[in-house]
Amino acid sequence: MTAVHVVLPGDIDDPASPSGGNGYDRRACHELAALGWTVREHPVPGGWPQPTPADRAALAGVLAALPDGAAVLLDGLVASTVPEVLAPHARRLRLVVLVHLPLEDEVEGRALAAATAVVTTSEWTRRRLLDRYRLAADRVSVAPPGVDPAPVAPGSPEDDRLLCVAAVTPLKGHDVLAGALHRVADLPWTCDWVGPLARDPDFVARLRRQLADTGLADRVRLAGPLTGADLAAAYAAADLLVLPSRRETYGMVVTEALARGVPVLASDTGGLPGTLGRTPDGDRPGLLVPPADPAALAGALRHWLTDPDLRDRLRRAARWRRDTLSGWPVTADRLATALKEATAA
Repeated sequence: MTAVHVVLPGDIDDPASPSGGNGYDRRACHELAALGWTVREHPVPGGWPQPTPADRAALAGVLAALPDGAAVLLDGLVASTVPEVLAPHARRLRLVVLVHLPLEDEVEGRALAAATAVVTTSEWTRRRLLDRYRLAADRVSVAPPGVDPAPVAPGSPEDDRLLCVAAVTPLKGHDVLAGALHRVADLPWTCDWVGPLARDPDFVARLRRQLADTGLADRVRLAGPLTGADLAAAYAAADLLVLPSRRETYGMVVTEALARGVPVLASDTGGLPGTLGRTPDGDRPGLLVPPADPAALAGALRHWLTDPDLRDRLRRAARWRRDTLSGWPVTADRLATALKEATAA
């Protein structure tokens, strides 16, 4: 039996604060256990990635209590900001840092240098880390998120139900989406915003005022965080997923939509083009626009809403892509390989 200690953010299971990183971590633990690993979880409360001295001390205590030679998988949200906590254990433990979103600063570089190995959730992130830091390429591997199979979404008869699944923050670009929706207000549509509303309350308040001032408050619904059957119902009702992020390393909601045959309109940034993918004929199952460009996003929305041939083509491509997506057991296999190699090293 192989054991791994997994260091997680303290809010890993908080239903009020779902995130792609937390979802990945939870499934990784589950799937590693299904492969026969003994998974020992160590949630560390704190304001990661801005830890207080008490947060750092608590993490140091967790690592100090682990046995020599233990394999330790650390969420990058925790590990990437505390090289001084990792370094004293770099020789004693087999530290593997799982990077969801690179911070791209000197502190992260020193933290990753202290690790035995690094795992990223996209090839784009791996390239980014290797370009930025002096890391050995054979120490950095990729374990993309999996996705669960799902029935094809029926959508709406009018093809005008838009869905955005993301925490309502500037990084995710809801202000860009609000500006784009205002530009297509002459067309019929509704848009559900599904995601936590408490991470930047001032930003959310400004968005609510913007929607009210532009007459969109009745057409844009801020649903808050949804999980389980409620989230599945939101996807089932959608005709198009819109993800206007300013930066995104992978975009798990993209594959969640594609698993249901729902096309995607997303920013052309980071790992999103790779996540969206292409058919063998080169067609994308969606549209890409420059980030932080409300006019470009509005143009793509108008194209979708007014061109039935485009909608049919994108929907066919999404259903083809649906059959190519890999599941979480594949992710766990890649994580297990990285952990075994780190232990052997």
